[in-house]
Parts: sequence; C-alpha cells; structure tokens
Amino acid sequence: MNKARAKPAKAWLHQTVRRAVSALPKAVRFRVLRSFVRCDLKPDPRLVLKIAQTRDELEACFRLLHDAYVGSGYMLPDPSGLRVTLYHALPTTTTLCALYDGQVVGTISLIRQSAFGFPMQAVFNLESVKQRKGKIAEVSALAVHPQFRQSGGAVLFPLMKFMYEYCTSCFDTHHVVIAVNPKQIDLYEALLLFERLPAPVVEKYDFVNGAPAVAAAIDLLAVPRRLRHLYGGKTPSKNLYHYFVRAQIKNIQLPKRRYYTTNHPVMTPAMLDYFFNQRTQVFSKMTEREKVKLDAIYDLPVYKDVLPFVSSASRAQMPLRQHRRFTLKVRAGLRVVVNGRELRVKLDLVELSEIGFQARAKVAVPLNVWADVSIRLGSEENSRMKVMAVRGSNGGEYHRYVFSVHQPDLAWRKFTSALMAGSTFGDLDEASRFLEDKEYQQTARGDERRYHDHLVPAWHDTDNLGLRGRHHNI
Repeated sequence: MNKARAKPAKAWLHQTVRRAVSALPKAVRFRVLRSFVRCDLKPDPRLVLKIAQTRDELEACFRLLHDAYVGSGYMLPDPSGLRVTLYHALPTTTTLCALYDGQVVGTISLIRQSAFGFPMQAVFNLESVKQRKGKIAEVSALAVHPQFRQSGGAVLFPLMKFMYEYCTSCFDTHHVVIAVNPKQIDLYEALLLFERLPAPVVEKYDFVNGAPAVAAAIDLLAVPRRLRHLYGGKTPSKNLYHYFVRAQIKNIQLPKRRYYTTNHPVMTPAMLDYFFNQRTQVFSKMTEREKVKLDAIYDLPVYKDVLPFVSSASRAQMPLRQHRRFTLKVRAGLRVVVNGRELRVKLDLVELSEIGFQARAKVAVPLNVWADVSIRLGSEENSRMKVMAVRGSNGGEYHRYVFSVHQPDLAWRKFTSALMAGSTFGDLDEASRFLEDKEYQQTARGDERRYHDHLVPAWHDTDNLGLRGRHHNI
C-alpha cells in the first residue's frame, strides 16, 4: 500500500477505534485511554520547548494554529494565514512552543485573567472556579504539527509537561480552565484529570467558528496527589505522576528571571504593529471599550503609535485603573518595635512605586511607626529600607496596608524603574547593567542578603519566594 492510500486507511482506523471506545462505560473508557499512555523520559534532543518570544517563533506558532483550526473547522481561512486574537496581544498571555530541528511543531497559549477576562467567559460561567483560592489561567490555542499527531504524544506530552511546569513554577497559577470540543474532553478527564464545570455544553462557541464546546478545570496544586493515586504503581513509561511531577526533561527551557516576575511579556511595539496592524486587522476591529483597556495596559509612549487611537473623551467616559504590564510575586519581612516589644510580620506586596507600596499581612501592623523591611525582589536582588504603614484596613483574612518608603535604596529604585519603563521581560534582565556600581554590588548581594536572612528566616524558602501561590499586579 503506498503512502497516499495509507493515510486515509489510518484515519479510518483511528476514527473506528475512537467510536468503539466512546461507546464503552465511562470507567472502562478511561481505563482504555490510560492504557495508551506512553511517556518518553528522554525525548529526542532535537526537540526544544520554550517561550515563543521572537517574531519568527510567534509567526510560526500562529501559522500552525491557523492551519490546525482551519483543518478542524474551528475557523475560516484568514488571508494572513495566521490565527491571532486580541488575547495574544496582552502581556498576561504567554505562548509556549515546541521546536524540532528549529521548526515550530507545537504550540499552546496560557491566558491569565486581565482587564479582558478570559475568552471562555463569553459563553461559560467561571464563578465556581473564581470562588476558590488562587489565580486562574485559561489554556487555549493548542496545535501540533500533522507529522507528530500520530506519534504517541512525542510532542503533545512534552508540551503539556512544559505547560504544567511553567504554570506551577513561573506563571503563579493555581487553577487551569479549558474549553474543548466534547469529542476531546475524555482525553483531558481520563489522562490529565480535568473535571467538567457545571456549565452545560455550548452548542455554538463563536471563538471556534461555532463548534460545540464543553468547559473543564483542574486544581494544579492538587494534581500531584491525584496523579500519584492513579498512576503511582505504573511503570515509568506509563506513569504520568512521575512524568509530570518528578521527571526532569532537559528539553524544557524555563525562562530565567532576574526578578520574581510571574508573567513574561514579549510584545515590543514593533511586534504588536506587525501582528495586529500589518498581518491582521485585530486592532482595527476592536471596540472602543477594548481600545481604552489596551491603552491602560500599554501606557508607555513608545506604544502609542502602534495602538488604536483613543480619544480623550473615551478615556473620560470609561475611566480605568492602570493595568501594569508585569505581574510579580514579591514577599517581605517587616520588623517593628511596639511598646518596647519587637514584632515581625510577613508581607505580600500587592502594588508598588518608587516611594511606596501596598501590602497585605495576616497580623496587624501599627500605623505611623517607622519599621525595617527586607524585600526579596529576586534570587540575587534584595532591598532593605525604612518604611511606615500610613493607612490600613482589615478585609477579612488579610490586613491591607499602604507603606511609605523613607529613602528608597538602589536595589528598590532599579527594580521600580525597570518595571515602569520595561516593555518585555527581557528588559528586566537589562535593568542592572546601566546601574552597576560598587554600592549595588555590596548591598544587593552581600549585606542585604545577610540582613534579609536574619530578618526573614526559613519561611522564605525557594518555593515560597516566587514559585507557587498568588501573583501581584503592579
């Protein structure tokens, strides 16, 4: 049988097997699906998994996604040959890619909540997930090159593992939500342990050209326990607990972080212009409300020429709080003396500027009293300053405070300046290069670390510093 005739035959066999499996009772069906699992703990070294951050990488991802969606009937062909949505323009969206011999063969996008919400919210009620603790991300725009779709997960499984590691170690994500075709939901439930949301099946989901969709979610912090219970006794090649939670795969390249950022924006003004003005008409089709929101996010002058025009009247009619491009997870230790007694408090910084910050704490902090604070900005970046809580409130589980900084130290000034002026996460790595001096080298890497270790003891370990939990908009 030649290759031209083999492909239709293989497709027919695949569809026949799928129909047969779908007719089985749910418990049996899931066991059958799990029996097909094959985990490669040492993928081909030509396979590399990373954040798509160059124009060529993103364009290849959008082209692969376009072809996959057109082939599945999830969108009509676009003249650009790309599938690009407004969500891809947001700094809170990260596109992951799998490259084989330098060519993009797989992609998936992670969309965290922003002023634009989630694509799913147009048709699905996510309140049951929002009521739980922790940040949420929507998984969207998944595509694998046709040459690797029938290869036993040679690209899909590494891509999903990369997504899991990125969400739990960098993206500060507690819950992941998805909207998938009802024909595919079994795979997510059986293998990855997603759970369907109470929302009914949507018969026509406009985001995928009117195809039906069902919503599901997973608690990433509960994944290790659940996977171990289900897969713990299986051999390594069939053990998804070992694969996702324990195994180290050298093909995965997690982003390096100078500061504890939890998102990794890559869109420069030139890239926004290229993808959303030149190659597609995404920006020209935005509503006035959407334009105002985007303008609040990309508030630097360098972006103004490529963003849709927003009139002063629109800004006045639809005022919005400023939405920063970077999200962080920054913790600190506060030491204050009250009536001769020393009080130590752990702080989570929520918003900040060069002259102050907002933070939350589980215990009360006295107002209008100078205190010492040690802030861990990154693995090698520490700040020690005098601060004063000038305003506070108790909102339930946490007390919330506004702190004034007495004299911002060099590490803090560099940190805040980089956040305010940077457009991509690569800019933060450059933040220290134009301020290198003896003072910074001594304080940030020596004296400050010793002070920090004294002020903030064991609770500031690696996992607590920036790998899990909640992120902070700034």
